[in-house]
Amino acid sequence: MDERLRALGLVEAQRGAEVVFAEVVRRGLIAVGSSDYEVTDRIGDLAGELLGTRERRPGRIVRSGPHTVLPYGEEPPADRVIAAGDTVIAHFGPFLAPYGTDFARTVVLGDDPVRLRLRRDLPELFAAGRAAFHLDPGITGRQLYGELRALAAQWGWKLGGWHAGHLAGETPAANPMYARADAYVGPENRRPLHRTTPGGWRARWILEIHLVDEHSGFGGTYKALLDAA
Repeated sequence: MDERLRALGLVEAQRGAEVVFAEVVRRGLIAVGSSDYEVTDRIGDLAGELLGTRERRPGRIVRSGPHTVLPYGEEPPADRVIAAGDTVIAHFGPFLAPYGTDFARTVVLGDDPVRLRLRRDLPELFAAGRAAFHLDPGITGRQLYGELRALAAQWGWKLGGWHAGHLAGETPAANPMYARADAYVGPENRRPLHRTTPGGWRARWILEIHLVDEHSGFGGTYKALLDAA
């Protein structure tokens, strides 16, 4: 596989995730009164229908309410029933893992203006991060993370988690490269993001914007390809 085909595969997988998410919203699968795992099963079935994935429940896809404050990778302590007014994160990483990419979006159930502002700010901060990445060929993971954290604070949010993205590719369990700080958009990565990986590929990145309102106890996530879309 050449570099162009690899990038095309990542983009096509993300487009598939976008189709699934749009259909999740259209069908109202994220609903008050359903539990996170019930909605996970529904989305898993839908992904099987639209993408041909085989796993019924490929890990937890949905987290709601106070569970949205937790960074991805930190498992909520229990299942939870979605309530009116909740913020809900739909994270499609589990069934996109075979494609080497990742994707997440946020749904707001209700008309709370602060939660709706969070949903609006998520893609805006993502766009700001993508612009910074393309404007500076030498930008490091540490620098991009710092810019995102500062901008989030200006907008009244906290950047959740210890990083804001990672290399596109295999899962951490399958590739020891992911144990290294320079595989993340984070404060310990002092290497340029525009570089070649040890395998000879151009480094391609997933940008993960996880914003948290610490006072009200909710958060949201917007995750997608940073540089191959």
